[in-house]
Amino acid sequence: MDIRLHDILTMKKAHPCGSNRWEVLRVGMDFRMKCLGCGREIMIERRKAEKGLRSIEREGETLC
Repeated sequence: MDIRLHDILTMKKAHPCGSNRWEVLRVGMDFRMKCLGCGREIMIERRKAEKGLRSIEREGETLC
């Protein structure tokens, strides 16, 4: 799956703050993502992130 820096990922499950949108800050074997609701940053395995992914937004276009 083609996920790049600063993509906005919409996940299937919501964060405890209520938001399900995340900005990608680091890409590799795992992702570093920032919640767009509360600003919390997390590290998540690539496999887990791709499994819970609903859509990808990249500079005005929706990919998935």
